Amino acid sequence: MSPNYMRSFSEGCLKPPTVIGQFHTLFFGSVRMFFLGVLGFAVYGNEALHFSCDPDKREVNLFCYNQFRPITPQVFWALQLVIVLVPGAFFHLYAACKSIKQEDILQKSFYSGFYIFSVFLRIILEAVAFWLQIQLFGFKVNAIYMCDVGALEKKFNITRCMVPEHFEKTIFLIAMYTFTVITVVLCVAEIFEISCRRIGFLKTQ
Repeated sequence: MSPNYMRSFSEGCLKPPTVIGQFHTLFFGSVRMFFLGVLGFAVYGNEALHFSCDPDKREVNLFCYNQFRPITPQVFWALQLVIVLVPGAFFHLYAACKSIKQEDILQKSFYSGFYIFSVFLRIILEAVAFWLQIQLFGFKVNAIYMCDVGALEKKFNITRCMVPEHFEKTIFLIAMYTFTVITVVLCVAEIFEISCRRIGFLKTQ
């Protein structure tokens, strides 16, 4: 791919054709990624080291932590961010290869329809991630986790484990749910903006 294509691709990703799309890129790239990258590491970075069970043995702690966290929240949210970016990146890659200017996207039905489809896919992916987050993490992190250690052939089947910084993790969970909702609302608003521009209620930039 030539440098011109790469430049068009990067410009399309950083500056979408709609005002709300540009705000979504700013929110997604600065606020959401910064929140996850910086605060997420601070809250979840040492969770496995401080996760302790009764009895406090390494094999029990590791077994119960893997049961408590089938996937770590940082990995899940990082995958969510990458996957949600795929539809938009694919569209802008297509636009770069076809030398489609940003102002043409809202003027031609096929391009605007393709772009709306990519935004709609983002909404679906965010909704699926929202549902998966509920299934994996719930809405609250409890201070005590009851772990089933029967598979370790211990004399006991259930043991108590202490979850470190459970209140901070609950706040972080709620924040990530909120970010997902905000992103979905922005995507819906972007589709509405495109529709208004197409029927003439708003002037195309």
